[in-house]
Amino acid sequence: MLGRWVVKHFVEHGYEVLNVDTRQPEESLCPTLIVDLEDLGQTYGALAGADAVVHMAAIPRAGMVPPEVTFRNNVMSTYNVLEAASGLGIKKAVIASSESSYGICFAVHPIGPQYVPMDEAHPQLPQDSYGLSKIVGEQTADMFSRRSGIQVVSLRLGNVIPPEWYERFPSWIHNPEERERILWSYIDTRDAAEACRLAIEAEGLGSVALNLASNETSMAISSKELMAARYPEVTDFRGPIEGHESLLNSDKAMRLLGWEPKFKWREQLKLLDK
Repeated sequence: MLGRWVVKHFVEHGYEVLNVDTRQPEESLCPTLIVDLEDLGQTYGALAGADAVVHMAAIPRAGMVPPEVTFRNNVMSTYNVLEAASGLGIKKAVIASSESSYGICFAVHPIGPQYVPMDEAHPQLPQDSYGLSKIVGEQTADMFSRRSGIQVVSLRLGNVIPPEWYERFPSWIHNPEERERILWSYIDTRDAAEACRLAIEAEGLGSVALNLASNETSMAISSKELMAARYPEVTDFRGPIEGHESLLNSDKAMRLLGWEPKFKWREQLKLLDK
């Protein structure tokens, strides 16, 4: 889902883009190459001649396929992309990590955050293969950066929302039980795509993991009330939560990338009503 928005954003900003996928897109914005990223040889062939790579391909959540398939696909595709990029002398990469790496989203035995807003220093404690695959991906990025010097930005994405999904927001914005496992976060596909471009254009980051979410929650209830309703045991508040501030802290991405979320759900709902 996010990949097509990333392609669109880079094309609109004048980049020469090759879309690598397992099928042809519905909307063709640039050439597409059908590739199995679990095959290292195919991955080398796909990346040959590239200056940078944005790797969004993955099984996007737990429960879609058996857990071992999720782990193998996500880990091996990320390894192969970074192995090929490093071997080909590509200097910059962006990969998709996830807020699910913190372990709350798909926990078999439910847990809450140790503190909010959660920043990148918050412990990553997954109980599922999807969250684990994202941690392994980040550590794979660290290894290749140490070995080859490639810059890799791992984006710990909040719940990704394309424009056509804003019509769903009224169904949950008044119910704290909805979306509690993702701490009520969201990130517009267009904002995520811009962060990918800014990460490619940035210099000197080495290997770094960055939270990426809107700076507001996806709810009409204040952040403090949400926490009191669903995570009353959490008392460590490390930032203001009196309004609708996001509980997934993206300050580091804003600082390092010069990124700022632009698309907010209240404004998008107004546009839908026109």
